[in-house]
Amino acid sequence: MNNLLNFILKYSKWFVFTIYVLISIVLLVVNNNYQQSIYMTSANAVTGSVYSGWSSVTGYFHLHSINESLQHRNAMLQNEVLNLQSQLRELRAAAGDSVPTPTVERFDYIAAGVINNNTRHPKNFFTINKGLNDGVRTGMGVVDQNGVVGIVNVAGKHMARVISLLNETQHFSVKIKDTPFVGSLSWKGRNPEIGYVEEIPRHARYSPGDTIVTSGYSTAFPEGIPVGVILNRVHSRDDSFFTFKVKLTSDFRTINSVRVIRDIYKNEIDSLAAFDVVTSEDK
Repeated sequence: MNNLLNFILKYSKWFVFTIYVLISIVLLVVNNNYQQSIYMTSANAVTGSVYSGWSSVTGYFHLHSINESLQHRNAMLQNEVLNLQSQLRELRAAAGDSVPTPTVERFDYIAAGVINNNTRHPKNFFTINKGLNDGVRTGMGVVDQNGVVGIVNVAGKHMARVISLLNETQHFSVKIKDTPFVGSLSWKGRNPEIGYVEEIPRHARYSPGDTIVTSGYSTAFPEGIPVGVILNRVHSRDDSFFTFKVKLTSDFRTINSVRVIRDIYKNEIDSLAAFDVVTSEDK
């Protein structure tokens, strides 16, 4: 206490001077409109900066909510597009028939958020915030707004783990868009932007810039979902086939929202495949 009193007495002149300065500033601002305007402008600038920062924080969470809503809507629209494409193909195939076969919607989508992701390993995975309770099952394909990103390999009640396309163990059935030429796409590691398509027949016609899409030869993905764009042809170990270097359509380093594809016919297709295996064993 004595030290505090000694400090105040020692610097009393400075304290008095500071008080006079503060009183002068108050009187100047109160009695001078110009100075009031300067003060208010400065105060508003500081307050505005604070509110702007707070608005950015709250806006982030608001945008996150909007993004989830848009993803859900996008999933619905994507489902409608795929079903319309399926109907169009069937109508073209049945163009010579007097009564076209009615089309049943085969695929629908489950919107999900990515809560954990990596791209730096030879075998990459990511986690989504939807699971068994939301209809997610093992083997379902996963896409983002740009194209294929992976396949579900483990599903819990509320979350699921997805094998990323950036996984050296994975191969995806693909084809050159608007052609019948089917091949296999895989990732060779290192660059998360580059994949390779192998086993494309040498008589296939192609050009750099052609789009690589899913072939539709699996229950994981419908036909026609983008995967990448051909950059150039590279050396192939088999002279009967082409190998293409492909720029992947999805940026795996920034994935935050995805859609899980549900094939309504999957169980039926799997049971028929199992029946074929049993029949061949009986023979």
